[in-house]
Amino acid sequence: MEQPDIDFATVLASAVHDMKNSLCMLIQSMDLLQQDLAPHSETASQELARIHYEASRLNSNLMQLLSLYRIEKEQLPLHLDEYFVEDLLEEVLIKNEMYSQQKQIAVQLESSHNLCWFFDNDLVGNLINDMFVNALRYSTTQLLLKASITDDYLCIELHDDGEGFPQYMLENSDNSMMHFNLSAGRTGLGLFFAHLIAKAHRNQGRIGRIELANGGQFGGGVFRLYLP
Repeated sequence: MEQPDIDFATVLASAVHDMKNSLCMLIQSMDLLQQDLAPHSETASQELARIHYEASRLNSNLMQLLSLYRIEKEQLPLHLDEYFVEDLLEEVLIKNEMYSQQKQIAVQLESSHNLCWFFDNDLVGNLINDMFVNALRYSTTQLLLKASITDDYLCIELHDDGEGFPQYMLENSDNSMMHFNLSAGRTGLGLFFAHLIAKAHRNQGRIGRIELANGGQFGGGVFRLYLP
């Protein structure tokens, strides 16, 4: 009997999509459990917050893999529309509220109430969420999520008070993930994804970009996303 040809990449993409949906359900269940556990057991509540954080990271990674597959297949059209930027940023804060509270990290949000911009809400939302989750991991006490207009670009910034980005990441933030130090525990997939999504946003000859820096408002790492 002749074996059918199997497009493993397509099978993998389908499996990733199913896993992502299951993870979303698990994360929602953990949110409900946290409300019940918090008044009764601080230890259990903290452990649940840690699990919630790791599940969120895994969900973000699956989203990146699915998006990269679609980019490779040229099946990732941007769904551009006008959105309130503050709504997007507040959604990121709510998704990660459990872990930020458990780590006692004070999160500040700076954005005008009426700031609107055209972008793909799902892709940019996942991009910012992934950078925020990463910043929570390396921050000590505080984070700043800020949005403003800079040189006719929407600039979304994330400032932390950690030790900052390693030099090799600063030097290769605009390159392929192949340049990142895998042995150091940083695959570079998140930044590679951010770079691709930023570049996909174009307007009148201008192209989106990301920037990494150290210093910033709290002396740690600074991630910036520019959308035209």
